Amino acid sequence: MFRREVARTMRVAIQTLVAPVVSAALYIFIFGTVIGSSIDDFAGVPYITFVFPGILMLSIINASFSSASSSLYFMRFTRGIEEVLIAPFSYLEMLLGFVGGAIVRALMVAALILAVGLAFGAVQLQNPLAFVGYVAMISAIFAMLGIIVALWAEGFEQLQALNTFVITPLTYLGGIFYSITMLPALAATITSYNPFFYFADGIRSSMIGYSEANSAIGLAVTLGLVLLLGTIVVRLFQKGWKIRA
Repeated sequence: MFRREVARTMRVAIQTLVAPVVSAALYIFIFGTVIGSSIDDFAGVPYITFVFPGILMLSIINASFSSASSSLYFMRFTRGIEEVLIAPFSYLEMLLGFVGGAIVRALMVAALILAVGLAFGAVQLQNPLAFVGYVAMISAIFAMLGIIVALWAEGFEQLQALNTFVITPLTYLGGIFYSITMLPALAATITSYNPFFYFADGIRSSMIGYSEANSAIGLAVTLGLVLLLGTIVVRLFQKGWKIRA
């Protein structure tokens, strides 16, 4: 299943790898050249270097969510899921196949965006191991959210609903383009309850060494969501929700 997911990503590389890199390059150009040139350095780094981790996170969220949700959704409605159900896979192995493929896609997107960022002089990488770890955990979280949505969805519009109405707004309100110190006290407090704030802060900390959140809380939130969503998805597979007649 893992090889199948990776091969599927590579078959449509223009859509899965090139498109997010082009979008990220536009963000980098706008925030780095157009806007960033008129903003003073922040946290000891140029503005584009500060926002670059958020741009990268936005791309890996979309990549991992789309990878798992579209794969399972089309398997459901082409009845391809039946072949998986009768194969000698455990439900945990099914989960690892979908999530592992999404993580690989997200890591490839991240590597390509890092290359673009280097060309713009926007990249610092203080802790590469922590960076890869956070990218993998965040990718796993949104891959599993994609699986849950793909099980629930009865049409393409529903497949995009969570991404449009929940993931994208929370991402933009999670401090990817600004510092929480710029917000009024009430807004800063509300942001501190947004898990996306901890995702962005974890990646930013691994890249530029600057953190606005408690690192222990951020790691606990991220790992906790990985375990919680993993348990939920395995239970849904065990019950056969929307995948068994």
